[in-house]
Amino acid sequence: MTELTQNPSRRSCLKGLALLGALPALPLPALSAVPAKADLTATLEPLRTRFALPALAAAVARAGVIVAASATGVRAHGTDIRVTLGDRFHLGSDTKAMTATLAGMAVEAGKLHWTATIGEVLGAEIPDLNARLAAVTLEQLLSHSSGIPSDSESMAGIYFNTDAFDYNLMPLRLRAIRAFGSHVLVSPPGKEFHYANMGYVIVGAMLEKATGIPWEELITRRVFEPLRLTTAGLGPQATTGRIDAPVGHRVDGKKITPMLWGPAADSPPMLGPAGVAHMSITDFATWAGWNAGQGQRAPALVKPETLAYIHRPRIDTGKIPNPRPGEPSEGRYALGWGLIEFSWAHQPLLVHNGSNSMNLAKIVVDTKNDIGVVAATNFPGAQAEDALNAVTRTLYRQFAPA
Repeated sequence: MTELTQNPSRRSCLKGLALLGALPALPLPALSAVPAKADLTATLEPLRTRFALPALAAAVARAGVIVAASATGVRAHGTDIRVTLGDRFHLGSDTKAMTATLAGMAVEAGKLHWTATIGEVLGAEIPDLNARLAAVTLEQLLSHSSGIPSDSESMAGIYFNTDAFDYNLMPLRLRAIRAFGSHVLVSPPGKEFHYANMGYVIVGAMLEKATGIPWEELITRRVFEPLRLTTAGLGPQATTGRIDAPVGHRVDGKKITPMLWGPAADSPPMLGPAGVAHMSITDFATWAGWNAGQGQRAPALVKPETLAYIHRPRIDTGKIPNPRPGEPSEGRYALGWGLIEFSWAHQPLLVHNGSNSMNLAKIVVDTKNDIGVVAATNFPGAQAEDALNAVTRTLYRQFAPA
């Protein structure tokens, strides 16, 4: 993510899960995270030192197996608490592809359709929506082609406000949409790319309305558990009171502050569908590898044709001047995924970055060669982005077929 529930009764939650389809039995995931066959420390440590990062981790999935993984550095700047391979890293907007997959599940279950509009799904909850906004479709929201503007100062008052102390996340998302609902779109829907976290907040609310289940429960039950992403969670990656994960950092000039716990350690929880997931680098590689396999390996989160639909690009991003770390700056955009041509790859690759302004994560997926490469650090900014670009480029060249 860029810088920047009300829980229904148990009965209605179970009903909503049933409407999405019975939860699958939990088969072994497509990837085996243990043991990792290749140690990447010799690649990662020089880059971590060069770019002055507290911690750096990376992993490679190839043909359904994690073939390499390592983590190096410390959990917090100024400490000597070493990271481990099982440590949780924040994924930021890399969560968006998971939200798009949840949307695919709802479409397959007949609870939503790709052309469902905000007004059709949420109109009864938010009757005074701007008419142009009400006509925006699920697919346009997921592809950042809705015309909703990128985050700005005006959005901060919607995301950061005292409502959080009085409402659970499902009604909180609806209140945020109401607060935004009279805003004018910056372009006609489907015409231009604007990277909009608010669009994914709206998608989360649409999923919640269609299923009766909080987005947080959906992603846990429908993505984390079937893939056996045992380290996966939502919000700040460290347990309150413990530095048991690589914590994010804020940078003000030369001052570096580890952000340990509490509200300041992540984006507001209401922004969950846009990017608050965390997990270990090997679990992140499991997710990358499942996508690289085009949904052909268990577990069957969605049908292969649905995953292909999610992966298909919809709109050119254009050359975005001075993008913030975490934002796409070139190529095309699918549903929760970018598609970029690199000089060092033989075909366009699915790519996404994620940052909550304190961490940075990157995922690269090659569906043709069934390879996924992931990298993460607990540091923000351009130096972190340069480091992750170098890591993913190096590892892709090393592990992809010549």
